[in-house]
Amino acid sequence: MTQTEKDRVVIFDTTLRDGEQSPGATMTHDEKLEIAELLDDMGVDIIEAGFPIASEGDFRAVSEIAHRTKDAVICGLARAQLPDIDRCWEAVKNAKQPRIHTFIGTSPLHRAIPNLTKDEMAERIEQTVTHARNLCDNVQWSPMDATRTEWDYLCRVVEIAIKAGASTINIPDTVGYTAPVESADLIRRLIETVPGADDVVFATHCHNDLGMATANALAAVAGGARQIECTINGLGERAGNTALEEVVMALKVRGDIMPYTTGIDTKKIMHISRRVATVSGFPVQFNKAIVGKNAFAHESGIHQDGMLKNAETFEIMRPEDVGIAGTSLPLGKHSGRAALRAKLRELGVEVGDNQLKDIFVRFKDLADRKKEVFDDDILALVTATTEGDDALQLVNLKVVCGTGGPAEATLEMEINGEDKSAVSEGDGPVDATFKAIRMLHPNKARLQLYQVNAVTEGTDAQATVSVRLEEDGMIATGQSADTDTVVASAKAYIHALNRLIVRRGKTGKDVKEISYRDVT
Repeated sequence: MTQTEKDRVVIFDTTLRDGEQSPGATMTHDEKLEIAELLDDMGVDIIEAGFPIASEGDFRAVSEIAHRTKDAVICGLARAQLPDIDRCWEAVKNAKQPRIHTFIGTSPLHRAIPNLTKDEMAERIEQTVTHARNLCDNVQWSPMDATRTEWDYLCRVVEIAIKAGASTINIPDTVGYTAPVESADLIRRLIETVPGADDVVFATHCHNDLGMATANALAAVAGGARQIECTINGLGERAGNTALEEVVMALKVRGDIMPYTTGIDTKKIMHISRRVATVSGFPVQFNKAIVGKNAFAHESGIHQDGMLKNAETFEIMRPEDVGIAGTSLPLGKHSGRAALRAKLRELGVEVGDNQLKDIFVRFKDLADRKKEVFDDDILALVTATTEGDDALQLVNLKVVCGTGGPAEATLEMEINGEDKSAVSEGDGPVDATFKAIRMLHPNKARLQLYQVNAVTEGTDAQATVSVRLEEDGMIATGQSADTDTVVASAKAYIHALNRLIVRRGKTGKDVKEISYRDVT
């Protein structure tokens, strides 16, 4: 092989086979076809499309994927049994590049299942690999649970498979038991020891039971493996497999110590990750490497400040490289002024230092009560107006409500600089609150409108409450937002009353409405 070929790592994706074996991750026929098309378009070298003998549905899916796929090798899985291999060939034979992948468990634990002696298993391996090779030029063979198979016996059966015609030898860490140093050493020793090893491609298939699948796969490449078996989002049996996005980006980012290449179009990674998550029903954890929601998100004030000055301070790859529009600086309680100002500019809002200081105080208060502050929350903060000389101000509110009786509101207000309190019952928490306000500030205002909307999503979203009051032909509107709907209601009502007080002191009787917004 040329140096370039030696440095090329083949990506073998088994999302449609091993990935679909995740309990509950079964995909429909059309979803399998869609994912196969996305994999092919992304540049995956080999697509293991399914296990044709497992069901009629699997057979049909593999067959149609074989018909449709443009570039990738289409592979089907078969046990070390002649009917399995024949069925697999029927499914993949019409592909432009078909492959049969046959396997058998070679460790002592797995040999005990079919109750085969070492010699009997060796004979079956020779028979089945030979049969597969007579049907197809491209045969892959796997000794399942290879990493727990006796060394001498593993070398023996690998040599048998090579002599029988296998062109790819896959070494599975079926139970995710191996450590990276062992993974590299095992591949290296097999290549050095087994006759004919230089004429085949060694592959690695790592499970993630101890969280080392990606590390083991990359270590195997360092040991001489040139095919990585993986899945989108790391789907697979139990804790899953090596994640395609992780190994591909690791090879891309750390080319200084891993000078290997793949043909994957990394800009399509995020799209297929999200699509697989949707069709499989397995959402991607937020902190998952490369494709997790938080992989390119920075909330800490120190991190956000560094990112704004130079993205390389806290990102080792560009989000654009995996198909994300850009870095996310979600605002939360750890964010600083620099991130808040940057977010405001992103939203088209320029503020002075004093206004930023005021917004930042309100933002911190809100962030202490919300997991994440969204763009609409920020815009709501900007619209806030602080008027310290309002006649009526909310000091404290406590409401008790439930199925056992009427709601009770305990309210404390500052009225013209004097603290007053009241307790009132009502038909629900908002009614009780409004009655308590009227006890402390008697008025004839009639409630014309009471409306609640969520500023953002989630159970911790800010509720925006709008209140419209009418008194003697004068109309005043109050609006407030808070994560507590009842608190927002009280503030909106109080602010509308404040506007009526202001209206009474105005001489321009033609002014019919005054609007007021407050967000805390």
